[in-house]
Amino acid sequence: MNKIIPVVIVLFLAIILADSSLYVVKETERAVKLRFGRLIESDVRPGLHVKLPLADDIRKFDGRVLTLDANPESFLTVQKKRLIVDSFAKWRIADVDTYYKATGGNEAQAMNRLAKRVNDGLRNEFGSRTLNEVVSGERDQLMQDIKDGLNERVRESLGVEIVDVRVKRIDLPPEVSNAVFRRMKAEREKEARELRSKGKEEAEKIRSSAEREKTIIEATAYSESEQLRGQGDAQASATYANAFSKDAEFYAFVRSLNAYRSSFSNKGDIMLVDPQSDFFKYLNDSKAGR
Repeated sequence: MNKIIPVVIVLFLAIILADSSLYVVKETERAVKLRFGRLIESDVRPGLHVKLPLADDIRKFDGRVLTLDANPESFLTVQKKRLIVDSFAKWRIADVDTYYKATGGNEAQAMNRLAKRVNDGLRNEFGSRTLNEVVSGERDQLMQDIKDGLNERVRESLGVEIVDVRVKRIDLPPEVSNAVFRRMKAEREKEARELRSKGKEEAEKIRSSAEREKTIIEATAYSESEQLRGQGDAQASATYANAFSKDAEFYAFVRSLNAYRSSFSNKGDIMLVDPQSDFFKYLNDSKAGR
């Protein structure tokens, strides 16, 4: 038992010594080694490393691409048009030595200093371009120029690299936006009135054309119907005349029968006629006209 206790103590001290002497830098990290507060190794590579207990201090930083989401800022174009620009930047540590010396490894401080430089870059680029160029005409070239200009400055001063700069949104100031909205609304209302007026004009033309065609069709149809009616009447008259010329007495007899049938079709009808009139000629004398 007395022999086990020293072994346990030695193992315990060995574990403590290993824990304070060994450290790991991940692939996603960048690190520097300090000895009594003085920088002795500026870019520790990923992997397992050894340090002096109590003397060495390892400072680790995020080596991945980080996002700087800047607050919307007001910029002026070359035409003195004020715009509210909301942007963001992608960045990462390029020089660990410079980054540590410039920011002390404080990511928040690096973000603040980088945000100021991004805003300065945007202000310079917007100030040399027109409203149309920054909104649509040269957006890609604008972003590339801003990125190149920033990288020239921040690599040396902050030890970081700007991977990309993008503008999320460009707005006009509220007072200008309201005026623009009112002007756009007035223009759209004017355009709507013009379209309605043209529509009414076209509708009147179509309606007039339809009425004219209707009148023409009705007149043509009436003319054709009258012609057909006249032809029918003429043909009927010719048929009657032809029949009458063949047997006038039979024709008169048939017409009398039709007259009788029409006159006495309703049993409740009462008709007062002189019995000696021609209407009853065939009823009074079956040999009438013979």
